[in-house]
This record gives sequence, C-alpha cells and structure tokens, in this order.
Amino acid sequence: MLIALFFIYILAIVSGYVPLVIWHGMGDSCCNPLSIGRIIVDIKHMAPGIYVHSLQIGNDIVEDTENGFFMEVNKQIEIACNIIRNDTQLRNGYNAMGLSQGGQFLRAVAQRCPQPSMKILLSVGGQHQGVFGFPRCNADHSIFCELIRDSINLGVYSNFIQEHVVQAEYWHDSENEPLYIQKSNFLALINHERDVGNLQDKNNLQKLTLFILVMFTKDTMVEPKETEWFGFYAPGNTKKLIPLNESAIYLEDRLGLKEMNDAKKLRFIACPSDHLEFSNEWFMENLMPYINGTYQ
Repeated sequence: MLIALFFIYILAIVSGYVPLVIWHGMGDSCCNPLSIGRIIVDIKHMAPGIYVHSLQIGNDIVEDTENGFFMEVNKQIEIACNIIRNDTQLRNGYNAMGLSQGGQFLRAVAQRCPQPSMKILLSVGGQHQGVFGFPRCNADHSIFCELIRDSINLGVYSNFIQEHVVQAEYWHDSENEPLYIQKSNFLALINHERDVGNLQDKNNLQKLTLFILVMFTKDTMVEPKETEWFGFYAPGNTKKLIPLNESAIYLEDRLGLKEMNDAKKLRFIACPSDHLEFSNEWFMENLMPYINGTYQ
C-alpha cells in the first residue's frame, strides 16, 4: 500500500498538474461512477497523472450522501478543511471544483482555511447568493409553487431547521432580508452580511488566482439561476433581479469581489443547459483548461 501511494505521489509530481479537490452537489456522493466518478475518469484521461481528491464527508458514500442533506454546513466545512490539510499531496496548493452546493461550500473553504492554498476555484452551478424557490418549481409562474415557497418560509429560519437541513442554510428570503441576515446559519456568514468585519476571511478569498463562476442558462433546479453568478432578487422583491455588479455584496466589497473583478480574477461562463447537464465535450472545452493549466 505504501509503495503504491509513493508511486502515485511521484507520478503527480512528474505530471506537473496542480492537484484537484472536488466537492459534489446535493443528492450525490464523492464516488458515484455515474456522476463524479465519470468526471474524474475523464479528467485523468485528459491530464494523465493528475491527483484528484473527491471529498467524502462521512465514513462511506451513504453517509456522504446523507450529510449533503442533514449535516450542519459549518461542521462540513470544518471537516473538509481538516481532510484537505491532512492530505500531503495537497500541501503545495490545489485547484478546486464544486458542483452545485459544493460550489459555495468550497468558497467557504477558501475563505476560512487558507492552508494549504486554493489556487483556482471552479464553481459549477453554485448558489452563492442562496436560493428562493423550490427545485423545478418557478414561483413566478405558478400559484402552487408560490404556496410551496411561502410554506417553506414558515419554518426555514428556526434554529432546529438551520442546524439540521443543509439547503435551509442557503435559503435566502429576499422578501424578508432582516430575518435572513439574522437567522441564516451559513450563507449570511460567508457573504459577510452579519459578519461584516471579517477581513481575514475576505483576504483569503482574494488570494485565489482565478474564481470561475458557471451559470446554467436553462436551469430549472436553482431559483433564481442568476445566483450562480452572484446575482439575486432585489431586497423586498421576487421579480427584479440584481446582477453582481449592482449588488450590495459587490458595491460594498464585502468579499473583495470588486477588487478581484478589477484584477480580472473573476470569470463568468454560461452553459446552455439545465442544472449540471453539461456534455463531456462542453466540460473539456470550457472547464478542463483551468484544471490542466492550459487556460489563457
């Protein structure tokens, strides 16, 4: 076993590729051969010798999947940081790719855990300003969907729900911003809406070489889809969408995103499909260059 690990380590060094850390999305696991596993195979085919660590939060893939629904997010971030810190093959830095909610989770890792250093962060459909709608149910076009959203609102910010339902921790009620800011157990914190003065957290994010944001233009899972580019509804509104460069998080530079954008560290990529439904060809053309170091 030790000999095998030694040769893997040597191969990773010889290959010259920066190691890659992946965090899966809701309902998936670290090693599903039909999703993350397939992506890893493709990556290793295109970048022979690259070291890939797909994060498993739990003792096995069943726990990993369950924890994506029920383990308090801040605890998951702490576990992920420890896993990354203890992986010797990541000690000289790594790139990271988060799929769906894994995108905002890995951003939290970048903000809170600067060692070892994250270099490039690829957020593929991450919900960085949260969500305000039930998957596959557009409340703007359906009274039934609006009723579902209103029902979720009734208990989503209770302490119990915030501590035990992962998706509640990035539920962003744009119609009641004060309640969201006060009660959100995760998103309001990493977006510095309640913890405004956390300069170290902000500085850590700015150390990224690049922050790549992928939005799925036909997304029916994430409401609103613009959250994948840090856009969101205007406060007190569920119709008017505010893009990143007009938002408070940008204009007040709570995360350093304005400075990063000015330094051309932010890149926005549109994928013309539904949530995470990208083709192998699209992935290789649009994302692989950031993984194998051939991007311009």
